[in-house]
Amino acid sequence: MVQAPGWQGMQMQFRSAQIEDTLAVAAMWHAGWHAGHAAHVPKALVVTRTLEEFETRTAGRISHTTLLEVGGQIAGFHMLEGDELYQFYVDAGFRGTGVASTLMAHAEEGLDGRVAWLACAVGNDRAARFYEKSGWSRAATQEYFVETAGGPMGVACWRYEKNLMPRSSA
Repeated sequence: MVQAPGWQGMQMQFRSAQIEDTLAVAAMWHAGWHAGHAAHVPKALVVTRTLEEFETRTAGRISHTTLLEVGGQIAGFHMLEGDELYQFYVDAGFRGTGVASTLMAHAEEGLDGRVAWLACAVGNDRAARFYEKSGWSRAATQEYFVETAGGPMGVACWRYEKNLMPRSSA
């Protein structure tokens, strides 16, 4: 557990997700995914994105998931896979509060020493603005293959990158 500066006088803390967090994380991921992606991806993908699918995907990645709690409530989470910021979500009730910036700084610490990247669905302008405000640069538009119960499905995504390698002192 890592303490963070308080938000509106409330205690913030980061912690590794546990299996008992699966349903809460899946519900946040499901709601956030539909709010940010459903209008920008193939309809065939939207149909597969059920709460049950998110529960299965969350359970399989719980060891890669970090939670940010504010006042004892899960305010957001991130999942890291190698040099990829694989998932990044903030609960709707905490958007616009600065929680996302705190969560992003923590995710970047976990990716320190790398040129990190993330995929953002083409058209998800709200997320793209946040990534750019956080210092990430749009490097390309590419097909990104997302996992589904029926196998991988291609989605048009913007690839964002951020150099988190230490600068030489030469």
